[in-house]
Amino acid sequence: MDIQQLRGVIPPLVTPVDGQENVVETQLRNLIEYVLAGGVHGVFVLGSTGEFYGLDFDNQQRVVEITVDQVRGRVPVYVGASAITTRECVKLTRMAENLGAAAVSVLTPMFIQPTKAELYRHYETIAKSTGLPVLLYNNPDKTGVNLSADVVAKLADIDNIIGVKDSSGDMTLTAEMIRRTQGKAFRVIAGRDMLIFATLAYGGYGTVAATANVAPKLVVEIYEKFMAGDLEGARAAQFRLAPLRLAFSLGSFPVVTKDALNLIGVPAGDPIRPVEHCSEANLTQLRKILEQLGLARSV
Repeated sequence: MDIQQLRGVIPPLVTPVDGQENVVETQLRNLIEYVLAGGVHGVFVLGSTGEFYGLDFDNQQRVVEITVDQVRGRVPVYVGASAITTRECVKLTRMAENLGAAAVSVLTPMFIQPTKAELYRHYETIAKSTGLPVLLYNNPDKTGVNLSADVVAKLADIDNIIGVKDSSGDMTLTAEMIRRTQGKAFRVIAGRDMLIFATLAYGGYGTVAATANVAPKLVVEIYEKFMAGDLEGARAAQFRLAPLRLAFSLGSFPVVTKDALNLIGVPAGDPIRPVEHCSEANLTQLRKILEQLGLARSV
């Protein structure tokens, strides 16, 4: 995969599962076609929105197999290779490479609190274990570990570490990542759906946005209008997206994305327990937001 392909809108796909919490192939294939029809520039499986932490290795492997087969090279397939230990991340990375992924995305370790030096060696080891491009993934709210601009700038010097998805929500940090990696073969993309326009304005290259599961055309509109120089149009699209992203508080992460997809007729199954579906009252609120976006009919 060429670094030029790391751009635009890359939805972190939910993983449709059945009552035994195994991937539902038909639903995953249907979701892939839905987002591709919305104009996205890549797909990302086994991320946090994809509930990677709740899937055993066999299901993770099956998700990658299905996705690579369904996409058929139309856009890059990014695969999450995230775990607590370096050893497990390397195992997942090799699995993704063997199955034809275009790149892997690796979240910071969770539960433990590695030093900056330990984080650097963690990512360096993963990158050296594969011929695939590696996308760093910073999400301190979920892991308790924050990638500093210092560590990112140093990791950017490793040939196949091509970028970072920053989900910190800290625009000062995102801007520093961009500033500190200028002139390197490295790209910063937004991981917070509310900050797509802001990240692009600072010099970012796109977004991994959970809302692009549900409203891919609207998220793509933010990116395409910005790239065309229509800044007001891009900002207006960002504002239209805001109610959907804010609705994520209506349920435990990441069930709202699945519930929204179910409401618009793109079956996404159930959340992995202990997470449960939104309450009826909150589903009613969510349905109204989807109706306002033209994604769901009034009932």
